[in-house]
Amino acid sequence: MADAVPDRPALVAPPVRLTYRELDERAERVARLLRAGGVRSGQHVGIYGTNRAEWVEAMLGCLKLRAVPINVNFRYVPAELRYLADNADLVALVVERRNLATVAAVLPDAPLLRLVVVLEDGTDEADDGGVGASGARVVGYEDDPVAVAGAVDADAGEAPVRGPRSSDDLFVLYTGGTTGLSKGVMWRHEDLFHAAIGRPLPDGSAPTGPRDLLAHTANPPLHYMVMAPLMHGAAEFSILIAFATAGTAILWCGRHFDADAVLRLAADERATSMTVVGDAMARPIADALASAPDRYDLSGLLALANTGAPMTSQVRADLAAALPRVFLLDNYGASELGHNGNEAGERRVFQLTADTLVLDENLEPVPPGSPTPGRIGRRGPIPLGYYKDEEKTASTFLYDARGVRWVVPGDLALVREDGTVRLLGRGSTVVNSGGEKIFPDEVEDALKAHDAVFDVAVVGVPDERFGERVVALVALRDATAAAPSAARLTAHCRELIAGYKVPKEIHFVDTIARNPAGKPDTVWGRATALRLSQEAAAARTAGAAPTAEGVPA
Repeated sequence: MADAVPDRPALVAPPVRLTYRELDERAERVARLLRAGGVRSGQHVGIYGTNRAEWVEAMLGCLKLRAVPINVNFRYVPAELRYLADNADLVALVVERRNLATVAAVLPDAPLLRLVVVLEDGTDEADDGGVGASGARVVGYEDDPVAVAGAVDADAGEAPVRGPRSSDDLFVLYTGGTTGLSKGVMWRHEDLFHAAIGRPLPDGSAPTGPRDLLAHTANPPLHYMVMAPLMHGAAEFSILIAFATAGTAILWCGRHFDADAVLRLAADERATSMTVVGDAMARPIADALASAPDRYDLSGLLALANTGAPMTSQVRADLAAALPRVFLLDNYGASELGHNGNEAGERRVFQLTADTLVLDENLEPVPPGSPTPGRIGRRGPIPLGYYKDEEKTASTFLYDARGVRWVVPGDLALVREDGTVRLLGRGSTVVNSGGEKIFPDEVEDALKAHDAVFDVAVVGVPDERFGERVVALVALRDATAAAPSAARLTAHCRELIAGYKVPKEIHFVDTIARNPAGKPDTVWGRATALRLSQEAAAARTAGAAPTAEGVPA
């Protein structure tokens, strides 16, 4: 793309603006800097920071060097970073200065991590947070690669990096870790290209290789608004899709999600598409549009896509009312699956790609109209497995009786008569109450349909009689005396879902914990629900009034 449309805008990451030529040159410089610091083909380089132009440059620089960029959650504490550095075998880390103290705490337990590249972020600290004392080499992101290489290995800092690459080069994406430790999904570049990056060409045909994508340069660029943190797969894929279609990626670079600022940026840059990750992003955007419908000029916006987490019916309806001429689209996919289908006219109903099917316990396709749920699986261009986790790889990447290899992450779905599928939810979050399987997403959707409810997390907690019972954590829009009681929300749910699905307890909390990408923190949800449930039971036993934080339904 840099050769074909060098002066076309490639990346807008306020305050930075880069053309394809400039982005290519910046990525080339990063590749030479990493090589000068000792990084070689196939080695793993962590990127530990918030959204900014340098995050994208570093990712592309790794790929140019045929090294492997590793996405690092910018909220990690030392224990989490220590696990990732060891599990991912990091040899280098590109890190914002504000995180150097965390890196210093980890380095004694990360013997492979010998190069730390510091990104300036406006913080006042002038030292390296103790990183240098560990023996690791510390260099600045803007340092001259030739100077870093020194006279001993001058070519490492000066020689071009661009050259032949292999379809077997790896792209490793670490999952969000919402239900446990983060896992590294290993994609061959060619498989990832076909599974998630390569979009149809202007004539509707499918690209067979990267050079086919040059056909997109004949059209004016689309402007892709990317709002999720780049440490999340949805954002990395969105950036790569923008480049693969000769488009312009517009990157939200705020440290916190600000719907008003996001919409202003989308208006200023004439965004043609926006991608959200579930209600955590979609609801604030819908609220901002509803409160000031004339504030944002989104006349250039053609599509708003949701991926990575469900969008509830009420939020979708609010967006449709605020953006009547914008195409709203739910995409289905996962870190292990890539892109697997688009919605088919109803919420949580998808038309899957030809290589994605709903499978029974024998890995046979579930017939249309069957009342029995199956697990969604994909064959063809799929990952190699999880990095350094043979047990998890063996349980997720399976062979059927014909020797066909499938990836089956655990999403459950029903196949309808017309061949479309209704997504039920991840099997690991299903609540089994007295033998009835209850999908939290459905219960959350019912609760969020109440005007007073802002956010919800539904989980199962242990129950002596039923095995598990449904508990809802609810964050209200306005926790005043006029707010609905747990009993009122229970009655509201009974109008929308079957009685056995209605939460047995509703506890009010200030906020729902989510990861930076907007996905619910299931570990936090279960622990919080269990604690509040136990506190409420103790209060009832003691005859005391329930706490203000939690009220049994």
